[in-house]
Amino acid sequence: MTVRAAMPLGVKTVGRAVSVRVGSATAGRRQLPSFIMVGAQRAGTTSLYRALMSHPLVHSANFHKGVNYFDINYHRDFSWYQGHFPTVAGLRRGPRPVAGEPVTFEASGYYMWHPCAAERLARHLPEVKVLAMLRDPVERAYSAWKHEQARGFETESFETALGLEDERLHGEVARMVADRDYRSHAHRHQAYVRRGEYAEQLLRLQAHLSPGQVHVVESEAFFEHPEDTYAALLDFLGLPEVLPERFDRWNGRPSAPMSEATRERLRSHFDDHDRALAGLLGREPAWRQ
Repeated sequence: MTVRAAMPLGVKTVGRAVSVRVGSATAGRRQLPSFIMVGAQRAGTTSLYRALMSHPLVHSANFHKGVNYFDINYHRDFSWYQGHFPTVAGLRRGPRPVAGEPVTFEASGYYMWHPCAAERLARHLPEVKVLAMLRDPVERAYSAWKHEQARGFETESFETALGLEDERLHGEVARMVADRDYRSHAHRHQAYVRRGEYAEQLLRLQAHLSPGQVHVVESEAFFEHPEDTYAALLDFLGLPEVLPERFDRWNGRPSAPMSEATRERLRSHFDDHDRALAGLLGREPAWRQ
């Protein structure tokens, strides 16, 4: 367990508030991220985040896994975002057991799905590299439902929530695009199927960033072959190959299995979307192999 994880909640809350205030006042001295993990939600991003945090040259935002600036906090000044990261001077003073320059990053799982985040991100950080972690969309949908139910954001059964999804999301994207201050509960917490339609989301990223700035990591490949998958990621980031002592799974939610009828219905729904994704990847996604 990290020191931060062991802190009482009240201490962490105060620490975050103080860190953001001080950080905003010293924004010009902060090192902006060279890469950002943009999602997908419930695809294993916490496990990959922990692996990256073990690298001696990689530093996360202070007190945060994700800052969520380009989605739900865009009404704030950019200095607020800058203030979340370590100072350049502090990074230079820190220990450097391997050759190379220190880098910073954050992981906000809503960026990939939010309709405006890609354009905003590219506007402020045009050179940033983006990591998109994908998972079998059928399994991701069920995992997301369990996650939102545990957090109190979902009260319906999985099958009922799937049936309500189109109604819940109707008009939400248009409203979000028209009003940057609007936060859609349904879009953020109840888009179980739509968030698994990955090709559309990757195309949105590629519309604002060059293809060489976007790297896809498939959850199945990462957990089955973590060393090779992680080494390829480090190569994309231009970081020396330093592997964690071990690769752990984080934030799993064991529960009763999904019904086979629902699974087959979802698999059929994602057939065309997975084919579109295969066209972007140049191969079948890992969960279809």
